[in-house]
Amino acid sequence: MEVEKPSHSPDITSRASASSAEKAPATLQGPSTIDEKALLRKIDIRVIPILFIIYLAAFLDRVNIANALTLRLPKDLHLKGNESNVALTIFFVPYVLFEVPSNILMKRFKPHVWLSGCILAFGIVMLCQGFVQSYSGLLATRFFLGLAEAGVFPGCFYLISFWYKREESQRRFTVFWSSVLFASMFGGLLASAIANMQGVRGYSSWRWIFILEGIATIIIGIGAYFLVADFPADASWLSAEEKEFVIARTGTDEGAAPPITVRQIVSFFGNVKNIIGGFMYFAVIVPIYSYSYFAPTIVKTLGYSTVETQLHTVPPAAAALALCLLSAYLSDRLRLRFPFIFFGFLLTIVGLAILLTTHGGFHLRYLGICFVAMGCFSAGPIIVCWYVMNLNGHMERSIGSAWMIGFGNTGGFVATFCFLAKDAPFYHIGYSICMGATCIGALAVVLYAGLVILENNAARKRDGKEHANKMYL
Repeated sequence: MEVEKPSHSPDITSRASASSAEKAPATLQGPSTIDEKALLRKIDIRVIPILFIIYLAAFLDRVNIANALTLRLPKDLHLKGNESNVALTIFFVPYVLFEVPSNILMKRFKPHVWLSGCILAFGIVMLCQGFVQSYSGLLATRFFLGLAEAGVFPGCFYLISFWYKREESQRRFTVFWSSVLFASMFGGLLASAIANMQGVRGYSSWRWIFILEGIATIIIGIGAYFLVADFPADASWLSAEEKEFVIARTGTDEGAAPPITVRQIVSFFGNVKNIIGGFMYFAVIVPIYSYSYFAPTIVKTLGYSTVETQLHTVPPAAAALALCLLSAYLSDRLRLRFPFIFFGFLLTIVGLAILLTTHGGFHLRYLGICFVAMGCFSAGPIIVCWYVMNLNGHMERSIGSAWMIGFGNTGGFVATFCFLAKDAPFYHIGYSICMGATCIGALAVVLYAGLVILENNAARKRDGKEHANKMYL
């Protein structure tokens, strides 16, 4: 079988210091007897499901405090003023700082070791959070949660990018990303059930949220050690011919790459297009975390009981999941990313405009919440896939995925202070901040698309191939 030459093979000439040390991607010599479709199904089953489960647990554990805050947590821990917002924010301090080092360490220790270790540590800290007795204890556990999870999200995206070609990657990225939405839906349903456990064995119901989800995460972390796939060159479940085939079809030979140097990191950030990726993700993270952390609080202002509030956080996430999957399918079929990202931003802006201007009527305000969830959650995975799959080779993808996720998640600092108790029930400041971030994101996406067009035009002129785009638009 003849293998299609990848359109995103590493641009060796543009990285003089790195290219001398990195080998070119492997290519198959002669015809292959491998059934490509069967191999792709095998990869899908082996790579994606466990990463989906890992991040579902991680995101659920990260945002379950939003459900706990609608129960007795503030009263039991004697939280005052904006202390609950500070507890949300402190998670992002280590989470942002350790994203790049974490990706480098994952390459050194192998994904099955690093990712399983991260999620196991996360589960242990989550379990401990169920027993905190003070505000300072809550801050400590939230800090260590951020430290433990710093490597999970960028590490998973980094790993997935080495298993698939660019034109088939969006659906896989989105399936992985949809774990966030499943966590939002499942979290609301689970919290509504656990809310009835008040007083069981002497513990408040909010403690049971952390205890039960912590135990489940520990179990997942242990299983992940045996189930997480490593990079193609190290995959024990592939034959030598299959490893060579996967590396050739994706144009990535991560096994040949030397350790990343400071010079390579500086060179990476010398390209303004690489930097813009972080701002695109920052812009979508602000409304995403605003929704994830404050959807129960916002829905509660519509007049629902605690259990009804948890249940009413499910439909917006379900609608967002449907749009995510549809956008991913169409994006891969059309081999376009920009239009779907821009549509997501526009939908978010419409939803925020409804929430800013409508102060009465449940149905319209609830529709605004649904639009925000659908817009920002559908744009998010396409932004990440677009950026990561336009990067070339081990060095760029390792640094780039960590940079985008790391810098983008500074939006968490903004989001956690968007919706303060004193601004209830209309939260004009919070919605305005989300609106501003979304508009900045739309501009950043347009700028990035323009730079992609310029680089593609330059590549066609240099290579003399009218059909050979270096990067997707």
